[in-house]
Amino acid sequence: MMDEKRIAIGCDHAAFALKEILKTNLIQAGFDVEDAGTHGTASVHYPDFGQSVARSVSDGTIPRGILLCGTGLGMSMVANRFPHVRAALCNDLFSAVMSRRHNNANILIMGARVIGDILALEILETWLNTPFDGDRHQFRLNLFDHTP
Repeated sequence: MMDEKRIAIGCDHAAFALKEILKTNLIQAGFDVEDAGTHGTASVHYPDFGQSVARSVSDGTIPRGILLCGTGLGMSMVANRFPHVRAALCNDLFSAVMSRRHNNANILIMGARVIGDILALEILETWLNTPFDGDRHQFRLNLFDHTP
């Protein structure tokens, strides 16, 4: 079984400061954090970092990931192109809860220019600690792999 205390995190330049705050919090909580970058505020192309985290989750190397950009929209679009990735843009607590309970989201995405640091930390904690309900929701997730 994969170590549930392993998590990957990545961001673009707009979310670098928030990534550092979340990363510090995760490390203090005992997580083994794989930082995919970026490592500063110089302008970068967000798909590079989104793909790195999504690939690790998609291939099963790491069980969960966190992606951050200005709005969260770009990272969502990048991450959800990967098989077995269920990336959820959660800029509020209700979305964080439901993304786990009903969708078993394995990548949390937030917009650094949309939410503040305190809310982001609350969303992260909620997302990490909310279990998947399974049952009928698993049946629905299984439908993701079936194309019309």
